[in-house]
Amino acid sequence: MKMYLIISIILATILGYLLLMMGPLVGGVLAFGIVVGCLIRGLYLLNKISKKLETPKSDKVKAAYENYLKEKESFNQG
Repeated sequence: MKMYLIISIILATILGYLLLMMGPLVGGVLAFGIVVGCLIRGLYLLNKISKKLETPKSDKVKAAYENYLKEKESFNQG
């Protein structure tokens, strides 16, 4: 985990240096694109996680109990 952080810091430093070397217009546009792209991707992933948490999983115990009650009712009638 620490190695990934160190590599990320080094790559971000190199990217920042390259953006500064390109000039303010080109570097600024690229930096803006990178930041906005990361923010949009983060929002997309948060939305996906939120939707996954909202959908209720099928309750197997409740379904089995309802089937039991139906079978018991049909057995008592027949």
